[in-house]
Amino acid sequence: MVETTPVFRQVAVILSPALGDSLLLVTVAHNLQLNGARVTVFGQQGYLLRHWLPALRVRPALDAPAAKLIEVLAEFDAVLQLHDDKPFANLTECHPRVILLAHVFRSAAPYSMVDRLVEFCRDELKLPRVGRSNGLTPPTRLQHRRYRMRVAIHPTASTADKCWLAPRFLRLGLMLRKCGFDPQFVVAGEERSAWASVEAAGMMMPDLGSVDKLAGWLYESGWFIGNDSGVGHLASNLQIPTLSLFMRRGIARTWRPGWGAGDVLVGGAFLPSGRLKERYWKYMLSVGRVLRAFHRLRLETPLR
Repeated sequence: MVETTPVFRQVAVILSPALGDSLLLVTVAHNLQLNGARVTVFGQQGYLLRHWLPALRVRPALDAPAAKLIEVLAEFDAVLQLHDDKPFANLTECHPRVILLAHVFRSAAPYSMVDRLVEFCRDELKLPRVGRSNGLTPPTRLQHRRYRMRVAIHPTASTADKCWLAPRFLRLGLMLRKCGFDPQFVVAGEERSAWASVEAAGMMMPDLGSVDKLAGWLYESGWFIGNDSGVGHLASNLQIPTLSLFMRRGIARTWRPGWGAGDVLVGGAFLPSGRLKERYWKYMLSVGRVLRAFHRLRLETPLR
């Protein structure tokens, strides 16, 4: 920690329920702490990963009426939240110094959210020492990319419109297996029954349970392929090379995983309107194109 006079001495950082958003906002928390602030992070995703964030005070998500929220936040000089309306739509009524960061992802900057948040820390918070890390630290018992041939495939996302076609994910896995890789599908517990075809085809679908176990499993995987999702951000955060599938180029520019080596594929980029892109992108993106992009990523990523 540097010896400096922080902009704020006590800061609360309130995470959204989404995994990717949480990991991104923790970048700001980490930078504040590096510059001398005492930071408390509130959020369920962060709390589940608290053992991976040893430098921060991480607490469960706040779930309180406005009166109680005012009391909890009173000790802090400032309160940060990524979105205007989640998890709290009335946050500005609960504290005199609330900083909302929605303008960061709404801007037309031509780079990812990781770099936008670093820019926010440097230019708006005026922090003298900034970096791209959010402090996520794997347990020493784990070995990075131990299973080099394991390709983590994440075929789901927060909304159906972000998801590539399920049969194509399955064919991709089978083609990767023919190439000598070990494709393994990772889905939430409540989604497993919808993906029974994976195990029926002879591929693994580990039951990981918690986000903590998912992080450990990803950290020891060799590669990641998946939709625009928080799991993709987690893999990138753990320096696992990622190939992410997006519906639109603008969304990919902002929300692509931005920590480690990786690439994105946009389906239907040539379609003339955003509405058509969102509706048909998954049909325009072939298995062959995804497989070729994966092999390019593999050849361009040095073994470490």
